[in-house]
Amino acid sequence: MTYIKEAYMRFKGMFGVMVLALGLAIAPGFARAQDDAGGGDELGYRGWGPRVGLTSGPDQVHVGLHMDYGVFAPRVRFQPNIEAGFGDNLTLVTFNFEAAYRFRDRWDAWTPYLGGGLGLDWYNFDNGPYDNSDTDLGMSVLGGIERGLKNGNRFFIEAKLGLSDAPDAKFTAGWTFYH
Repeated sequence: MTYIKEAYMRFKGMFGVMVLALGLAIAPGFARAQDDAGGGDELGYRGWGPRVGLTSGPDQVHVGLHMDYGVFAPRVRFQPNIEAGFGDNLTLVTFNFEAAYRFRDRWDAWTPYLGGGLGLDWYNFDNGPYDNSDTDLGMSVLGGIERGLKNGNRFFIEAKLGLSDAPDAKFTAGWTFYH
């Protein structure tokens, strides 16, 4: 029972850090938010959403939040995110700075995308009475498929492979909400 209580307290603290970091990151973007959720041709805050999935190497469940900051080149979107993984005697919090290329312009059809990015990974190891942590800079490639929904929001399924100092693989589903 003590382990469950400790895991809950750790999750509660990490969730607070995630919400605070996301709030600080998107606050300036609200001032220049765009009405066009279809991609547009400029950088600027467009929307946000939750993400959830499974991680391999370490074996974990992860939850997180992401933001759509628009495009900086044709069909290339900047979408930073924060994820927290739990399991395998480890808590892993990752700040990812990722970009992805969409293969089609249509938002009402399933569209594949490829991308990659850098991540700042914070590991907190649970080694019995001795907890320790470490921080690494990781790199990953990703691919997925995304679809615009009738209400203007988007749904995606994504796979990510770690190249250096990152989890081996992540499988994620998520939604992006637009105003």
